[in-house]
Amino acid sequence: MYVIEILLKNTAMPMSVQRKTVEEATTVYEQVLAAMKSGDRNLLELSCDRQPEKKIAVMTDSIVAAQMYEKSGAAASGKTPGFVAFAAS
Repeated sequence: MYVIEILLKNTAMPMSVQRKTVEEATTVYEQVLAAMKSGDRNLLELSCDRQPEKKIAVMTDSIVAAQMYEKSGAAASGKTPGFVAFAAS
């Protein structure tokens, strides 16, 4: 299972959806990137393969970051991937 996480402006927790194959996940990830690059204010709707009832809709001009990772990789390493912010000292 592959996870696509989206981080929004002024939101501490990322939103995520899952896809069963790397090809499907890459397609969604590229869709998010294209929305970010366009700079337009559009609505992006995504659904989740693992939980079909789970759906998210975000305004594309609010997306500040996106990442894709394999869910099984997180369990194997014992470390959950995610957005990390480091404070400058």
